[in-house]
Amino acid sequence: MNRHGLKVCPRQGPEETSRVLECKPHRDNFGDPTPVAPPSTPFTPEVISMATTTPKKLDDVPGWMIRADQWLFERILSFQVGSQAPGDLVELGVYKGKSAIVIGRHQQPGETFTVCDLFEDVTSELTLHQADRNAYRTLSEEEFANNYLAFHDTLPEVVRGLSSAIEDHVTAGSCRYIHIDASHMYVNVREDAAAARRLLRKDGVVVFDDFRTEHTIGTANAVWETIVNDDLHPICASERKMYATWGDPEPYQRELMERLAESGEFRADLHTIVREERVIRVVTNKAKKAAAAPAAAPAKTGATPVPAKAGASVPIKQFLNKVANKVQRLTA
Repeated sequence: MNRHGLKVCPRQGPEETSRVLECKPHRDNFGDPTPVAPPSTPFTPEVISMATTTPKKLDDVPGWMIRADQWLFERILSFQVGSQAPGDLVELGVYKGKSAIVIGRHQQPGETFTVCDLFEDVTSELTLHQADRNAYRTLSEEEFANNYLAFHDTLPEVVRGLSSAIEDHVTAGSCRYIHIDASHMYVNVREDAAAARRLLRKDGVVVFDDFRTEHTIGTANAVWETIVNDDLHPICASERKMYATWGDPEPYQRELMERLAESGEFRADLHTIVREERVIRVVTNKAKKAAAAPAAAPAKTGATPVPAKAGASVPIKQFLNKVANKVQRLTA
């Protein structure tokens, strides 16, 4: 039994590092019981060594976690460790483990880190769209374990099942940080958000992935609805993720503004939204491209010069000024 009173799969020996939790039967979106696969084979060092590739650095792990989000995870989790009481960590949807590896760096003694994913069962989960089942058909619990253990000594507690099972394994009000990157269907993200609110303590942080990606409209709908209707307070947003709290966002924002001022890699772009709340948009400072254009190739001997298109050499700013002046004259 773990400290939450949950049954853990039997260990294979003193070297065993996996903690795969049993999921209770749950119901799909239509109210019918969804079968849950039995816990997978525990990962012994021998099984882990059979994995094809072991990453040497974080960028070797497949995934879409951009540099700005890596920075934000590190800053927010470090701020919590340095200024708040311990609390548990949760990730819903792990893919290959990239973001879980970052979260795991900040797990403190006495804290529990729990991850939840369908892994290989995604292909048979009928509550998901066929496109999602196809897109994630290569998910593997073994690959996740291999990637995670390349950076950490032990695995987090692994719940194999739908994200709706997470409340059976994590104590309400115990969490300081929850990353939601599971189903992108509207109804599921709303349910995940509601579960996060129950699991988080007052000053805890929830992070939503793909809140503005064009093919995840349901996620965008669910996230903004939670902000508007359920008193969720945004802290900041990156190109991919929204960071928010049901507590006071100001301490987090103050910390981020100080760190952003020191960073040459990122900058803050402030926005005001519903309830006159401030949101920090974290923008990556892109390197300036060389201003000098490559030299033109010399014309062939005797070749007739090709005349430039009219207006082609006029800078865009001058062109816009000409248009504005013309409009002003026509409307005078």
